[in-house]
Amino acid sequence: MITFLVAIALLIIGYIFYSKFVERIFVIDDTQATPAYTKRDNMDYVPMSWWKGNLIQLLNIAGLGPIYGAISGALYGPVAFIWIVIGCIFAGAVHDYFAGMMSMRHKGAQFPALVGRYLGNHMKSFINIVSLVLMILVAAAFTAGPAQLISQLTPVSFIVALILIFAYFLLATVLPVNRIIGRIYPLLGAVLLIMAGAVAVALIFLIVRYLI
Repeated sequence: MITFLVAIALLIIGYIFYSKFVERIFVIDDTQATPAYTKRDNMDYVPMSWWKGNLIQLLNIAGLGPIYGAISGALYGPVAFIWIVIGCIFAGAVHDYFAGMMSMRHKGAQFPALVGRYLGNHMKSFINIVSLVLMILVAAAFTAGPAQLISQLTPVSFIVALILIFAYFLLATVLPVNRIIGRIYPLLGAVLLIMAGAVAVALIFLIVRYLI
């Protein structure tokens, strides 16, 4: 419980203080319009409210986090709280933020295009191949993982769940970003927050009951 509270405190401190340091280093210009407005095509570039964007990004980062976190905790104990949190603050969060800001400064360019701009076309081709392989692995993980979980918790078979999730995956990829991702992801992100809050409250309740 102490490790959990320390991890929460580190995340809050990192958000309040370290995020400001990162913003200052990157020199943020709040007056600059994002590609969602300057290149709006109602397909890949669509303006969204700030709360939708935050919940979508939370879900993109978390992914199978609740499952991975539980497995890491079972394998390594409470110390998993610390290294996941430290990695999030100093690696994952900064990497995602810088990648997003670099893309915004280059008119919404994707990662391979940014690599090609600064490292040349040969490296761009290499990154395209790596990105393709990673996308296949991500698609496999984000369909097989939830499908297995659904098959364990419901009467739906693994194959049926896998087909349904893969169909959703394809639709979310092909359709405009605000059709499925912009509508369903914020809801799922809110569910993730509620779940995390419920777990935190339950842990606090159990430790207080134990002390009493």
